[in-house]
Amino acid sequence: MSTASKPYPIVQDLIESFAAWLKHHRELSEMRQLDRTNFDRIASDLRVAPDDLEELVRHGRHAADELPKMLEQLGISAERLAQTQPLVLRDMERVCSLCNHKGQCDRDLADGTAAENYHGYCANALTLESLDRADVAPH
Repeated sequence: MSTASKPYPIVQDLIESFAAWLKHHRELSEMRQLDRTNFDRIASDLRVAPDDLEELVRHGRHAADELPKMLEQLGISAERLAQTQPLVLRDMERVCSLCNHKGQCDRDLADGTAAENYHGYCANALTLESLDRADVAPH
């Protein structure tokens, strides 16, 4: 729905934000209802430490939204990386989700300066530097 067709775009945005918040809290509640054995089994199936899984759920589904933007600014195709090194991409998503430098990253991404500055704060910096650009460059 475009802004022109929304009679009250700010109210609609607030409603959508509240709905997303409510859904996230329901997911957290469902996770807390699992017994430790089942939770640990799910973490194991996902090949994630239980503490990391708990933190990832707490951060929500958009916690790694910066990663595709960072990859793009570095000239790395997320699609090619998913094809050639899916486990590396998944680990990078996990690291990005748990990052404590979202503000700096978001500013650099918005300014188009992430490629020059990410080394100073990005926990994925070493992984990003180690990628063979020829294997993950867009075609």
